[in-house]
Amino acid sequence: MLRRHLAPILLECLKSSRIVNLVGPRQTGKSTLVQTQIPIAAYMTMDTDPVRSALQSDAYGHLRETANRHRNSRLPIVLDEIQRVPEATLVLKRIVDEDNLKGQFLLTGSADVFTLTNAKDSLAGRVHTLVLRPLSAAEIYETGPCRLLDLVETDPESVMANLPQSKTFSRSEAIDLILRGGFPEIRTLDDRHRNGRYNSYIDSIIIKDVPVVSPVRKPDSLRRLVDQLAVRTAQELNMSNLCNAVGARQETVSAWLDTLERLCMINRLPSWASSGVKKAVHWPKVHFLDTGCAAALRNESQRNFDLDADPTSLGPLLESYIHQEIEKSLAFTKSIWTLSHWRSDRAEIDLIAEGPGRRLALIESKASATITQSDFKSIDWFLTKGPGQNYAPKSVGFVIYLGKDVLTFGPGRIALPLSTLWSFASQL
Repeated sequence: MLRRHLAPILLECLKSSRIVNLVGPRQTGKSTLVQTQIPIAAYMTMDTDPVRSALQSDAYGHLRETANRHRNSRLPIVLDEIQRVPEATLVLKRIVDEDNLKGQFLLTGSADVFTLTNAKDSLAGRVHTLVLRPLSAAEIYETGPCRLLDLVETDPESVMANLPQSKTFSRSEAIDLILRGGFPEIRTLDDRHRNGRYNSYIDSIIIKDVPVVSPVRKPDSLRRLVDQLAVRTAQELNMSNLCNAVGARQETVSAWLDTLERLCMINRLPSWASSGVKKAVHWPKVHFLDTGCAAALRNESQRNFDLDADPTSLGPLLESYIHQEIEKSLAFTKSIWTLSHWRSDRAEIDLIAEGPGRRLALIESKASATITQSDFKSIDWFLTKGPGQNYAPKSVGFVIYLGKDVLTFGPGRIALPLSTLWSFASQL
């Protein structure tokens, strides 16, 4: 049983909010987390027909009686897969307002119940929403969350000195991490069964979860869209080309993209912009939020990434993997950071993390074990001649690669082994 980094944060939120809403894709371990790592008073799942029917017929009576029975425990009541009974939101509001106690209910769901059109109330001011992603590399290796952005915020000039000792790893181990992904049960399977499970998983999402968020009249077309997004992970989103490949209208594809993003399956990474940007591309990039799932849909295996194979095939998956690991770390940073990408006719930055005080962490990925000064040319141009000039004193540029050494290529220019992402101490 792997300890989830989100567990301590979830416990803290239960102390300050009447309801905590834990959302995330199916099979990421939400139910396991709340049943094994969080003290709870009762567990009720809407996947069970009798429980779901009871709430649909008399939600207030059923939940009021359950809350009264467990009041003295001061522990939360878990309502699992609550998005199946969105009409219960108004009842939850009534109960938590009557009792006015912290940590009364812990909700889980593959979709945020409070954003569904048939939800009766948003419970604004009463609920704290957290997102559980697939396992991070740090959780798999049982180390601490990635604190790279905290180092940039604390002292950009001392990042190099404060980096942890990077764990040793091989190229094949890195590729194995990318191909397996972070879904706890699926990632441990052999290649054939893992790819089959990921494909079945997508079919299940389309059949069970997507209709809860938005009606789907053409599930086959939606499945083609998901397959296309896996092929295009880490690419800018060209809607015209995507619609042609799927055979659907732009309005339909746009609605499906919204639904997939709400189900935490993809992320549309916006283009970074400032008042000084000229001729920058403003299209978002699309990232699959689990490279194991994306690789399965692309029918990738270790053989596809042998040293004598196509050297460009690994790059997009590695970029998406680094994006998802940094994205998972945002829940644990001391301050709020936002993520974007940037490209102009002069340079391109895979990932820009912007934090407080005009701090930027520019991150490029390189699917190679070697690195040179030229790998920093986009970062250098962006911070010295491009739109990041005013951000330069508090910014750091990283190139994350498949080598073993932490290297410096001048002030604020650092090459990091991929394993740096899972090399921080375990203390939260």
